[in-house]
Amino acid sequence: MYVCDNCGQESAKWIGKCPSCGQWNTFKEFRVKANSGTSRQGGGLPLAGPAERGSSPTLLSDIDATEEPRIDLHDEELNRVLGGGLVPGSLVLLGGEPGIGKSTLVLQTVLRLKDKKVLYVSGEESARQIKLRAERLMNDSQLSANSQQPSTIQVVCDNSLENIFEHIQQEQPDLVVIDSIQTIATEAVESSPGSLSQIRECAAALLKYIKSGGPSTILIGHITKEGTLAGPKVLEHIVDTVLQFEGDQHYLYRILRSQKNRFGSTSELGIYEMRQEGLRPVTNPSELLLTDNQDGLSGIAIAAAIEGVRPFLIEAQALVSTAAYGTAQRSANGFDYRRLNMLLAVLEKRVGFKLAQKDVFLNIAGGLRVTDPAIDLAVIAAILSSNVDTAIEAGVTLCGEVGLSGEIRPVSRIEQRIAEAQKLGFQRILIPAASLKAVNPHSYKIEITPCRRVEDAFRALFG
Repeated sequence: MYVCDNCGQESAKWIGKCPSCGQWNTFKEFRVKANSGTSRQGGGLPLAGPAERGSSPTLLSDIDATEEPRIDLHDEELNRVLGGGLVPGSLVLLGGEPGIGKSTLVLQTVLRLKDKKVLYVSGEESARQIKLRAERLMNDSQLSANSQQPSTIQVVCDNSLENIFEHIQQEQPDLVVIDSIQTIATEAVESSPGSLSQIRECAAALLKYIKSGGPSTILIGHITKEGTLAGPKVLEHIVDTVLQFEGDQHYLYRILRSQKNRFGSTSELGIYEMRQEGLRPVTNPSELLLTDNQDGLSGIAIAAAIEGVRPFLIEAQALVSTAAYGTAQRSANGFDYRRLNMLLAVLEKRVGFKLAQKDVFLNIAGGLRVTDPAIDLAVIAAILSSNVDTAIEAGVTLCGEVGLSGEIRPVSRIEQRIAEAQKLGFQRILIPAASLKAVNPHSYKIEITPCRRVEDAFRALFG
């Protein structure tokens, strides 16, 4: 049988163009079991318990909805992104660029799980390579502690999905790690490992096995050159949680984001610092993302941002110069390029600054990419500071969303932003005037300056 990888259309013969979705060269061959003319997923893979017998309809009121305790991974950043820990019986997909630290993050996490039995399935590295990495990640105190108690991590190097199921049934682990899903193959599909059909069938078989009573599983996946997870899009629909591990290899910081989470929020953010002994969770990113020698430098503004429920201060850097080749350039790192163009149009139309013949370069310090609209005010303040070559007074931070008419719109969680700025020793914070009614200025030691329009903020900054 031939099946379209894009929409699932079935055909008895190969077709160049799918009649359902119109995509070309998407039909892949699947082998159908001899005793079933309709079932094709999973081949002869083992299933546990009730999934073999099928399920019967149940009243919604009769379903037991007691929440199972989550597995504590002993990593504050990872627990936050997952929504409070790993849910038992869940399927988690961790993706990222090669060499970004996916295997390191997962291995150092399972090394902390002393009370859980872990099965680490490697399709890319040998057992000796995993052992050497584990010794590098553990410090002397952990090595001495591990020498006194038996290890709970079992390593197997195998690429066959059928053999992996046999290992799981024999060992009965609490957590399974598969590194990576692109290297696993099943005999139910006649194609090479890493192909779209292999990834799809292996993920579907793993989901059936886990949801019928199997252990929690973490899949490590590769990404394509476009930055998306390798494999069919249905892979992201199959799993319960999709985590994206991103960052620049030239920077020390790594960002862990949740792109999909059936058991928690997708707006949480985890920050790690890459060190020789592994990835260290950054509990207070504000102190690391701010530079100490910014006094007297133009084009720098401090923004009070929030990712999920976590406030932190971040540095927006701007450089405005005369266009050398006649056509002005616009460049943004860590900020939406189209939003930068919108803010420049607001500055020219509503405030009167002519930037059409000038190059504008914007950078969010630390290699982070921030999506909070509350950093708009800091971005235009940094651009104006560089344009007039006047530094913003030290100890001042800003937060506010800029509208198309030049007004400063209110932002969420204003109390947390003010408290974070006060904790780090800032003397003044500029906030939207509409957000002032949600806070009590007398309860803070920091000076709070409300601003209704962009002009008000500029007068407060530069007089």
